[in-house]
Amino acid sequence: MKGLKNAIFLGACAIAISPATASSAIDRIISGDEGTSSRTVSGSSQTSGLLQCVPYARQLSGIQIYGDAHTWWKQAKGQYARGHTPRVGAVMAIRPHGNSHLGHVATVSKIVDSRTILLSHANWSYPGKIERNVAALDVSPENDWSEVRIWYAPSNNLGVSHWPVAGFIYNARPGTVPDLGSERLAQVAEHSEAKSGRKRRHGDPIGEIIAGTY
Repeated sequence: MKGLKNAIFLGACAIAISPATASSAIDRIISGDEGTSSRTVSGSSQTSGLLQCVPYARQLSGIQIYGDAHTWWKQAKGQYARGHTPRVGAVMAIRPHGNSHLGHVATVSKIVDSRTILLSHANWSYPGKIERNVAALDVSPENDWSEVRIWYAPSNNLGVSHWPVAGFIYNARPGTVPDLGSERLAQVAEHSEAKSGRKRRHGDPIGEIIAGTY
């Protein structure tokens, strides 16, 4: 009887997040139908390797900054271009928050839309583990990437915390990378929504998708 209940539950979950019902980029990430080249994507608890966030971000991005994650944003000034627009290969610098006293750094692996990116990072969901192509959602009021929610594998969902972001560090000389800024990002988002006929994204799309109320 227990096995039958589990089968019914798993079947219901599969229907709730199947690609056929996906209606947005977030839906496709959850359903595993985003089409990334990596086999480890958001919605998967697969991890591999043992590494801390700083050396892994340095390895992926080529940005040669050392020291605790919370020092990267300040250290990058005058050495690397910085901004508030996510770009593939850039390092997202997350400020200390809650129980995290050292901050965190993660490398952008894909831009999904104006409010959704994929990150590759280490030592987040599991101590010392690497996660590739996991979702980060911009939840800042001004769509300026100053606050994000990040995929947390143990809950198989985005984490509930709103992490403060200092900005993005680009592997380029200072002043050589134009920053779109929040106004341009908002224009891009509005244009995309108008073109597709979609409504503006809800505040908690993944939670609403899982609850069946999206």
